Amino acid sequence: QVQVVQSGGGSVQSGGSLRPSCAASGFTLDYYAIGWFRQAPLQEREAVSCITSSGESTFYADSVKGRFTISRDKAKNTVVLQMNSLKPEDTAVYYCATGYGSTCSRNTYEYDRWGQGTQVTVSS
Repeated sequence: QVQVVQSGGGSVQSGGSLRPSCAASGFTLDYYAIGWFRQAPLQEREAVSCITSSGESTFYADSVKGRFTISRDKAKNTVVLQMNSLKPEDTAVYYCATGYGSTCSRNTYEYDRWGQGTQVTVSS
């Protein structure tokens, strides 16, 4: 079955770290840009980070720059979002998704396979 499966996430206190991951079942992530998005209650889904298929280029939203790091583990067919120095405003459901192509985009409509989402809660 072709699907994107997320793991990680959880609850931490402000300043803590989490490391959600995105894995593929039935296909390889190597050919696609992988994006991470988040959606807080009553807010639109927003782009957080992205990595190109080659892994040579990345994108970070200004709100997470310097705190989050996206990386690929090709041997494990996964993409990880290392989240450090978490803040209460980072609280949201986080989604990973595969792009239609190899380059990054901030637009949700340029991604087709979505993970199930994982809750990240940061308490003050």
